[in-house]
Amino acid sequence: MGGGNGQKSKMARERNTEKQKGAKGSQLESNKKAMTIQCKVCMQTFICTTSEVKCREHAEAKHPKSDVFTCFPHLKK
Repeated sequence: MGGGNGQKSKMARERNTEKQKGAKGSQLESNKKAMTIQCKVCMQTFICTTSEVKCREHAEAKHPKSDVFTCFPHLKK
């Protein structure tokens, strides 16, 4: 028959440890691989989902003497 408080607590702990194991590793590696956009002037990298607006902001703030397309040639379309 069993099923006392001690057993219930043990089962709850085991379930929680199983849930913790589900989150494997860190996402840092995949974030590093996603850094595909690079400023050609300062070589700073940006994640692949960076918008054109953010690229323009970077170029205007960091390289005011350079053209936006000099920094990010992929914007020329």
